[in-house]
Amino acid sequence: MFNLTVWSDFACPYCYIGETRLEKAVEELGLKDKVQIDYRAFELDPTASKEVVGGTPERFAMKYRLSLEDAKKQIEEISSLGRESGIDFRYATTQYSNTRDAHRLMKLAEAKYDRNTVERLNKALFDAYFTKNLVLADHEVLLKLAESVDMDAKEVKAVLDSNEYDDEVRFDEREAAMRGVRGVPYIVFGGEFAVPGAMSVEGFKDALERMSRLQAQKVEAEAPQDKAERPHVCGPDGCQLL
Repeated sequence: MFNLTVWSDFACPYCYIGETRLEKAVEELGLKDKVQIDYRAFELDPTASKEVVGGTPERFAMKYRLSLEDAKKQIEEISSLGRESGIDFRYATTQYSNTRDAHRLMKLAEAKYDRNTVERLNKALFDAYFTKNLVLADHEVLLKLAESVDMDAKEVKAVLDSNEYDDEVRFDEREAAMRGVRGVPYIVFGGEFAVPGAMSVEGFKDALERMSRLQAQKVEAEAPQDKAERPHVCGPDGCQLL
């Protein structure tokens, strides 16, 4: 069994795109039953309001000091990458809010449920934000998403109404800081090497094959270098190509 550790945020476009490409790479290599993904929390903005403040194009324009028209163009470019990956990507109409409770919900799933439930919830949260354009700070939204993957509604509500699993989220973020992680997605392949950013499907296949060889040979590993490819990553200061 190969373990991948993925730091991401549900409001990060390249995280959704990257994880979707990674999943496709795993499937194309026939490794579905040999790869287990461990999810780690990384909030792009831990101070974000639980209320939606303004639209995504306006927020994007202000953050990057762009005209509204240029902001819309860049958002569409990112959305097109999502659509190319098979996602009904609707970035322009997302409703940005704090994602801490969404991460706490994931921690509950990881603590009490099987891997299938965890993976389904992870996908449901990304889909809720980027396709359905729901507010991830809304407890009713989170409760319905949890129920859709067969989590116990009473248990979920109790967690959301408390601070339970907050320490686990903070632990993930402290670990990321210790590793020097400045942007997500950030993926550690089998404890052998890390890939910062959303690579192409072929890039991820190369990384998976390297991981397989390294674990089989028990040798020192280095991160894969592909000068022809620049991964996409999102951090507190924004999204960019590395």
